[in-house]
Amino acid sequence: MCTALYNDHFGFRERPFSLSPDPEFLFWSKAHTRALSVLEYGLVTRAPLTVVSGEVGTGKTTIIQELLRTIESDVTVGLISNARGDRGDLLRWVLSAFDVTAPEGADYVSLFQQFQDFVLAEYAANRHVALIVDEAQNLGADTLEELRMLTNINSGKDELLQIILVGQPELRDLIRRPELRQFAQRVTAAYHLNPLDLETTVNYVVHRLRHAGGTGEEITPEAIHYIHEESEGIPRVINKLCDLALVYASSGGEDRVTADTIKELIDDGLILKPFREPLLLTTRVAGVGEAAE
Repeated sequence: MCTALYNDHFGFRERPFSLSPDPEFLFWSKAHTRALSVLEYGLVTRAPLTVVSGEVGTGKTTIIQELLRTIESDVTVGLISNARGDRGDLLRWVLSAFDVTAPEGADYVSLFQQFQDFVLAEYAANRHVALIVDEAQNLGADTLEELRMLTNINSGKDELLQIILVGQPELRDLIRRPELRQFAQRVTAAYHLNPLDLETTVNYVVHRLRHAGGTGEEITPEAIHYIHEESEGIPRVINKLCDLALVYASSGGEDRVTADTIKELIDDGLILKPFREPLLLTTRVAGVGEAAE
């Protein structure tokens, strides 16, 4: 009801800052364009492993959706989100992603053979297989190594299977662990999606306002600067702040969102910011007669 009221108040056709990924509102920053290019490069070159990482809310899922929308017809794509489990469970997730029914009670060798047969059948039909794993930071080191072993299906001059991993920054840290050095060596390209800078945040907000039927001036530059500081450049948080700010402004009969509007909703505690570990002091003050470290 509130959002419908602010749409009428500002003359929007629809909510400019819905939290659900919407291709119609897609805004391509330089970082998002590069991340998509890395994924497309991985597909075109048939790279065994491609990795894209980024903080929660930076637009990774939107990029995946765009990739799926534009992917060539000779690629058979499977998508896994939030996969968890022990050895063997991964193969069931993979087979399910490609709508391949796994026999109940089948052992690991049987599941692997079934997946290999599927990949070879697609290759015989002049298609290649791409597996996209979203939220891949949830996979442990053993599961990532299991994924690497799946790429051994590739043989000769043709790459039959590609794996694309998308996840939070912990994914990069996981891949850098010594026991995953063979995995890291098979990664053809990796890109980390950083938060938006101030200039890009301004362009992002104006783009969404105009796309929804507004003028782009419904939120003042000072307010956007404040929004950028509070959101730390994370698009999902920017959307939350802008959406609530429009509710606040319309309920107060204001024509524009100002910095005071943002301050008011922050002071009211409507935005919960994630806890950050405090910095630890690693040096101590030397006592009398004690050498400083």
